[in-house]
Amino acid sequence: MHSLIRGITIFVSVGILVWLMSFGVEALRSTPKEPTSLSWSKESSVYYAKLNGIRVRYVKAGTGPDLVLLHTLRTQLDIYHKMIPDLAKRFTVYAPDYPGHGWSDIPNARYHPDDFYAWVEKFLEEIGVQNATLAGISIGGTIALELAARQNPHINRVVAINPYDYPTSYQAGLKGSSLFAKIMFTATDIPFVGEAFMRLRNPFVERKLFEGGVAVPSSLSDALYNEFSGVGNRPGHYQGFINLLRHEHHWPTARQQYAKISTPVLLVYGDQDWAPEAERKETTKRIPGVRSKRITGGGHFLSLDKPSRLTDLIIKFAAPS
Repeated sequence: MHSLIRGITIFVSVGILVWLMSFGVEALRSTPKEPTSLSWSKESSVYYAKLNGIRVRYVKAGTGPDLVLLHTLRTQLDIYHKMIPDLAKRFTVYAPDYPGHGWSDIPNARYHPDDFYAWVEKFLEEIGVQNATLAGISIGGTIALELAARQNPHINRVVAINPYDYPTSYQAGLKGSSLFAKIMFTATDIPFVGEAFMRLRNPFVERKLFEGGVAVPSSLSDALYNEFSGVGNRPGHYQGFINLLRHEHHWPTARQQYAKISTPVLLVYGDQDWAPEAERKETTKRIPGVRSKRITGGGHFLSLDKPSRLTDLIIKFAAPS
């Protein structure tokens, strides 16, 4: 009995020590400096919009019909850096960082899907797009479909790329993207433990987490990974990300609204996306008149794996002939 109590005491003591140590590790991280321009484009200008007091970064490039690009969770507008220069030849391209992402403000929010719907709706209103194509990857695709189902007046068509709108498990979704993701994001569900895990993150594990989104690791350049990783050191960033992860199970409710969509929709999946085949079929059948395409050799981050193919599909679907 005494041995058991001693063992429990040691276990709890070590846990508390690690938990306290995690605060020190986080405090020692260098706060990144916000860039004033884009390293990958001299033609794309950086702007800021205010969404009910939240400062949001976005880029604008090109001329033509309005095209709004929405990124995935835990990334930022730069995930489209391989596509924006070519898309800007045919469209006026807008790409924002969600609140809590990239170089936008990090508000004290729930980061529930409803927050993201409201933020994007407000962004469309603030920048004044008209008859826009709303294209998004992962939660960006889900947001685009949800706003179309709400008959948002700024949208006239949608490109949903690997939408994150299905029930997830250890075999599907973010947790199923890699062994590291399974361990890391399972831990985030546990109060206090999740926060400590996130504060103790390291570059090796972070790199593996991001590589779980691409079919080929080299699709994620060192420069882009360093940008993503550096942003994660912004004060308050990890708390916002944990809140988002703890509301992950709410994203599938969007599919209940898809039957209300009346705008044209192009649904695109990478053949190596996280979504199981049955879930892809379920999403497809719920969207009236949907057109669907599958891209070979593409993972979840299709804008990194297959940027040219994805760019071509968007142009053919959304650009005037």
